[in-house]
Amino acid sequence: MIYESCLTTHSSLLLFTGHPSHSQAAAAAAKNPGAFLMGKKRKHTETESATLPKKEDAAPERPTRTLLGWKDKNEVKDVDEVKDVDSPFFRNKEKVLVTCSRRIVYRYRHLMLNLVSLLPHCKKDNKVESKETKGATLNELVELRNCSSCLFFECRKAKDLYLWMAKCPNGPSVKFLVSAVHTMEELKLTGNHLKGSRPILTFSSNFENSEHWKLLKEMLLQIFETPKDHRKAKPFHDHVFVFSIVDDHIWFRNYQISVPHNESDKLPRGGLDKMTLVEVGPRFCLNPIKIFGGSFGGPTLYENPFYVSPNQIRALQKKKNSGKYAKKIKAKTRRKMHEMANPLEPDEFADMWKE
Repeated sequence: MIYESCLTTHSSLLLFTGHPSHSQAAAAAAKNPGAFLMGKKRKHTETESATLPKKEDAAPERPTRTLLGWKDKNEVKDVDEVKDVDSPFFRNKEKVLVTCSRRIVYRYRHLMLNLVSLLPHCKKDNKVESKETKGATLNELVELRNCSSCLFFECRKAKDLYLWMAKCPNGPSVKFLVSAVHTMEELKLTGNHLKGSRPILTFSSNFENSEHWKLLKEMLLQIFETPKDHRKAKPFHDHVFVFSIVDDHIWFRNYQISVPHNESDKLPRGGLDKMTLVEVGPRFCLNPIKIFGGSFGGPTLYENPFYVSPNQIRALQKKKNSGKYAKKIKAKTRRKMHEMANPLEPDEFADMWKE
């Protein structure tokens, strides 16, 4: 065979040289001729491992660039690990869902949009049908939008506006009657402030008089206060939310903190005496009706004894206006009775010119 003859000739040549290594190679070729003729192929991974440099020989990783400068990646990983651990400090993650009922009047809808622009931590949703089951629907919406509070503007008869303020899903919740509404577009005031900046909330001393006012103050504080580390909030204060109680009603005002920026009039740190407040808007008045223990319902914790329904006010006004015709008839009968009781004396010159 040709294969065997080649092998024998090759081995004989190796033996002819007389070198001991050559004789060993010839013996190995006789035992395994395939390995001798065809060299063993290296694997691809072995070649890559041979060509790639070691980690120690490689260049160091480039540090990450941040707003505060360059940071080593190992330090960034350590910071991330620290953040993952539960912090003992409280972090405000308040989010408010703002929505309204169907068939709402444009004026009340503009008021809702003004509040949305004032609260950077709120989320706006579609209109909800104002039915008996609106509480369950709103609680589900709040859970889906990952919120913790809700402001629901409910319009009835295209005249009356009710505001539901609730902490979801466990409560409490408050129902207000909204009156004296003036939107930003309607007022056209000169005040202005940056959108998304955090407000300073101020409350009148009347909120400490009774328990239900304390509860309302805490709810207003949690809903209208912008969280410090919210992604849409600016990290400074340039306007004030004022909540004051007058005649058992809560009056809301929004003011800009005006500070002179001229070099000559520049204020020192803490110079509050030269700061002025300029009203921005909107304006509205809240009349508390009931405070419930649950979210949009539950046991009644407080009921306003001085509250009069707007339907009852309109009925009394209508009844008052409907008595005008009866008053006219009574006045005519009284006039006739007066004329009959007090007849005029006959005039002796009445028939003078008839002849």
